[in-house]
This record gives sequence, C-alpha cells and structure tokens, in this order.
Amino acid sequence: MPDGSGVPRRALLTAQDMADWSASYEDPVSVAHGVHTVHKTGPWGQGPVLLQQLQIAEALGTAHDVREGVSAEFVHRVTEGAKLAFADREAWYGDPDHVDVPLKELLGADHAAGLARLVDDTRANLAPRPGPVEGRTPFEPPVHTPGTVPADRTTGEPTVGPTGATPADLRGDTCHVDVVDAHGNMISATPSGGWLSSSPVIPTLGFPLGTRAQMFWLDPSSPNALAPRKRPRTTLSPTLVTRQDGQAVLAIGTPGGDQQDQWTFTALLRILHGVDDLQEALDTPMFHTSSFPSSFHPRETVPGHLIVERGVGEDVVAELLRRGHRVEVARPWTLGRLAAVARDPDSGELRAAADARASQGYAAGR
Repeated sequence: MPDGSGVPRRALLTAQDMADWSASYEDPVSVAHGVHTVHKTGPWGQGPVLLQQLQIAEALGTAHDVREGVSAEFVHRVTEGAKLAFADREAWYGDPDHVDVPLKELLGADHAAGLARLVDDTRANLAPRPGPVEGRTPFEPPVHTPGTVPADRTTGEPTVGPTGATPADLRGDTCHVDVVDAHGNMISATPSGGWLSSSPVIPTLGFPLGTRAQMFWLDPSSPNALAPRKRPRTTLSPTLVTRQDGQAVLAIGTPGGDQQDQWTFTALLRILHGVDDLQEALDTPMFHTSSFPSSFHPRETVPGHLIVERGVGEDVVAELLRRGHRVEVARPWTLGRLAAVARDPDSGELRAAADARASQGYAAGR
C-alpha cells in the first residue's frame, strides 16, 4: 500500500494477523459503593480511574459535599482525587494480557486510604504522585508542559488534524450511547475511532497508525508501551451501575478523551448521593483538570490546571485560586457531553437525560 507520499510500501501486517484476531468477552472491573456496584472496563482502558476516584472519595468523605452543590470543597477534593487516580493510570495501567497490572492493590481500601492522606484540603498539589505498590517501581512519564515539547517529538504521531486545518475541517468525534428497555436490559457504549484525519500513513511502516494506537507510549518502561497484538490503553470509558441484587439501575458516559472519567465521575457521585433528577445531575456546572499527561499528542501536562464553568460562581473560583489551583474559567455549558439512562427495578420506571452542552445529545423514549 502507498505511504503518505504515494510510494508503495510493504506493510508489516499480514492476512494471517487479521485472521488470528477475534472479538472476545471479558468481565468488567467493579467496586462496591454504598448499596451499588459500579462496573468499568479493565486496565487496557482508563476505566478503573473512575473506580479509584470513587474509593478515594469514600476515604475523603467527598460524598457529603455533594449535597452542598458546587462548593469549593467539593471541586477541590474531586480534583485532587482525580490527579492521584490518573497518576496511577500512567504508572500502572496497560493491557493485562501483556503486563502485570496490580489492579487488586490499586482498587483496595488501603491503597485509596493512602492516596487520600496525600490530599491537602487547604492546598492544590502540582506534582504527579502515583500510589506505591509494594515491591514495584511505578512508571513516571516525563512532564511536558505547553510550549516545552521537544521539536523531535512533534513528528511521527497523529494529531487532531492536518497542519493548517480549521475547525470546520475537523468533523466527527467520539460518540456515547446508553440504552435501557422495559425488561431491564441495559447497555453503555462509547464507540470511537478517534479522528480519521489524524491517521496518516507512516512511511517506514506502510500503514496508518490507527487512531487508537496513538494512545501507546514508545517508552518500553511504560505499561502502555507499544507491542505486537497489545491493546492500546484507550480513553473510551462507558459506565454501568447495578444494585446489590445484580439489577442494572444506571448507564452513563460521555465523549471527551481524558475528561470522560472526570465528567462521568462528578455526575455519578451526584446521582449516587442524593441528586434524584438525572437531568439536574448532568446540568450542574462542570469542571476538570489537566494535571496529568494527555493521552493525545503531544501528551502535555498542565500542573495545577483546573477549568471550571462560570456557573460555579465567583466565590468558588476565588477560593480555588486561594488554594493554589491554576483556574481557567470557561463559558457556561461548555464542559461535558454526558448522557444517562436509569431504571427502577421495583417500579419499572425508566428515565433518561442528555447534556445540552455542544447541542449534540438527546434523550428519547417510547
């Protein structure tokens, strides 16, 4: 097949490589939270970071802050918990068929308690701090802040679009869908190929670097290092919630790359702790941090960064600044594209909600 310049190349993939592959089923990774169990993908995706955030929130008592709305205390604790969970993502997560991921330890109460003790309620942390796992050394990626990425790292990896592309040229993105029927069957799915315009043919390989292969690290020390037949650690992260009796009660998720398990976590915490109206849980002003390496080229880290919608209020912003967060205030209705469906197994009542942000989502029933 031709490379990016049109020169024919012999590819490294063979017909047998494709024939040897087949889709498979696997059990979700789950943790109990109160009277519910939350289910995510395994550590070949970023799904367990939401479960770690739940465990950290439980250790910190963050759920009690939900009832106060979008308080500075709530935003601070959620953000600090996210920084710790995503530091663990970089340090430990990868395809468990190829690397030994210490998931039992990472999701344990002791690990969460240890991370919670790192949270200073008076001050934002600016440095990545992966949690320790006995007898093992965490992978700590280099920190590239905006404007400091070496020139030789700007080639060979796909970006959102070709150089010089305008917003109008960049069409398409990740999707998310949640479905529930009257019988209680429920699905949460986040299909995505990334961006087709970001998949150039690599001249020395002879085939495009798939839009999810860009998630791989080329540093062999990383648990997410590129290897044959290994799954890249995607950001795609649907969520299912069941009761203790196994009945499904909620499916929720969003597009958004590294933000998926931040926006979803915040909305989920609201739903599980007192916000009965799904739409209200999604409509409440949102926020997220970029204080860890992005999953996308050029993998920038913005230490202390916290972006909040203006709707959180000036007093909240002022208090977050006082605590050392590097706050960026975004326009209202710009952070998040959540969707959710719910079912009450006792009454059979079905509910759905969709985020008005980006004018992309809708909820429907029949």
